[in-house]
Amino acid sequence: MTAPTAPYSRSTAGQPGSPELLRSVFRQHAAGVAVITAGDGGRPVGFTATSLNSVSADPPMLSFTIGTGSSSWPAIRDSDHLGVHILGEHQQELAGLFARSGADRFGPATAWSTGPYGVPVLDGVLGWLVCRVVTRVPAGEHRVIIGEAVAGDPAAAGRPLLYHQGRFNALRD
Repeated sequence: MTAPTAPYSRSTAGQPGSPELLRSVFRQHAAGVAVITAGDGGRPVGFTATSLNSVSADPPMLSFTIGTGSSSWPAIRDSDHLGVHILGEHQQELAGLFARSGADRFGPATAWSTGPYGVPVLDGVLGWLVCRVVTRVPAGEHRVIIGEAVAGDPAAAGRPLLYHQGRFNALRD
């Protein structure tokens, strides 16, 4: 016996299967905020990501996505190692800086150093990993990057920065 279902109704947010529908539903999903970094011929690059996921504990693997139209894509495409930084709730400005197109992301306002494998490592984050790129999987106009953690530090205590309803937020008790 099957359970009764409610009548289907179309959402005003968009047509079924549309990009607008996906975006409107995912605005309801709170996600952690990370910054992904790479070296690009001695020049650091990075971007804000909310698509970070743990893939496997053994081996220690994670994934994130990046659009192929992103200014960071060429460096991510060509790098063997990447930095993954978990941002704290005190880092809304840093998240915004790395999300803004054309911003000087590694200017004087950004504290960072060169870490293992030449990867830029941000200061003051809740934790960071350097990952060896395992694969890049095509997914529409994006790529799913899968990396294996090879170094890192769960650097600091604190509460994570979240992204929800199109803006950065902190956890509430």
